[in-house]
Amino acid sequence: MEADGTPPVGPRRLLIVNADDFGASRGVNEGIRRAHDLGVVTSASLMVRMPATDDAVSLARARPGLSVGLHADLTGEGTPPPIQDLTDVAACRRELTAQLELLTALVGRPPTHLDAHHNIYRLPQLEPLFVELAGEWGLPLREHSRVRYFPDFYGQWDDGDTHPEWIGAENLIRMLDQDVGPGVTELSCHPGLVDPSFDSPYHQERELELSALCDPRVHSHLAQSDILLISYHDVDQGAGAR
Repeated sequence: MEADGTPPVGPRRLLIVNADDFGASRGVNEGIRRAHDLGVVTSASLMVRMPATDDAVSLARARPGLSVGLHADLTGEGTPPPIQDLTDVAACRRELTAQLELLTALVGRPPTHLDAHHNIYRLPQLEPLFVELAGEWGLPLREHSRVRYFPDFYGQWDDGDTHPEWIGAENLIRMLDQDVGPGVTELSCHPGLVDPSFDSPYHQERELELSALCDPRVHSHLAQSDILLISYHDVDQGAGAR
């Protein structure tokens, strides 16, 4: 901030706040809805074979400003098909293509971006497949596009302990100031409400994230900064690859 309270002169930093696990449960869906309607979430990644997928699709259709990409799931947490053999690249290709096509049919428009549950696009045997399909569909693929991926807004570390201070509003503001650089950044998040129907080790943290994402201090800080909230709708789909 300048001394007179105006944002600094220079190129604006562009920020996509993307919520993963859309469709995982009604509690997760409700958290993402609130984080979009009342908070700073601008985008979501949809799991198309989960029990609450239809509920997520209804929420997405009512919110055309929310960009919706595919959160590809090959680890079998949803409804059939069963767990994929992640070494069978041909089978994974068929399933990924089916999920991309299903999302398009459900939402009524193609996905705006591509990522994957548990970041399985990083697996050596699957990375080329994800890159290839992202190119065919003209989609930014997480960690393989001009959009910088920032995953650190997450409240559970390798020790399995919850770190509420890390996903509070104060630390989110610090991250915005220190870790959102020039160009486009995607800050991933996992807002939601505790839902007993969803078996996940990441439960109470979702509600803490939701509180931070909807905190008026975060809104106010963004309004006074040089950071501009955008969604994947604002990213040139034809220029996703590096």
